[in-house]
Amino acid sequence: MLEAKPRRHRQSRNGGLSSDPRAGTIDAMRLRETVHYLEMRSRDELRPGRAPVHLPEVKRIEPPQPELNARLYATVGRDWLWVDRLAWSHAQWLANLQQPGHESWLARHSGRTIGYFELIAHPTDGVKLDYFGLLPEFTGQGLGGWLLTRAVQIAWDRHPAPVRVWLHTSSLDSPSALKNYEARGFRKYDELTAERDFPDEAVTRWRAQRG
Repeated sequence: MLEAKPRRHRQSRNGGLSSDPRAGTIDAMRLRETVHYLEMRSRDELRPGRAPVHLPEVKRIEPPQPELNARLYATVGRDWLWVDRLAWSHAQWLANLQQPGHESWLARHSGRTIGYFELIAHPTDGVKLDYFGLLPEFTGQGLGGWLLTRAVQIAWDRHPAPVRVWLHTSSLDSPSALKNYEARGFRKYDELTAERDFPDEAVTRWRAQRG
């Protein structure tokens, strides 16, 4: 869904909206966002992406490295309005990475990081693909379909076997994100549309990427 015409607000630095322009504030813009919920109910539903000629190495990040995950989140999501965790402290990142069922995986090739993903296994609700993405310099090279395939395969390999693999993605994310998920066999089962406020600087970068 296309975003609504932005409306400018003043946003306090602790995240709340303020009507007082003299308060310590930053510019924020309100956009309409549709969150798409997708799932895969069987390993047989996976449609693998084409593998690159030189396969990257995909390894789990152990032990948890909060600084690494924070850097990956900021870098991968910089142009796509990934802002929710930018202000997280080291303690918040560590608590997230240490939650039961959480795994972080890193894809590297020739000594360079190309992408990452995070999985969260729920006892009764399958495995959630919590975050997934490529670093900007590796997009547009056909690697996204392959890395998503590996992420889904790893999710299905969890024990006990999950009842499903699921995720949600935003209409404000990269235009290729939803296409990649559906191409791999994920099916949409729900969606939610609402308005959200984003920092003005982040919206400027996002508009530049969207063209």
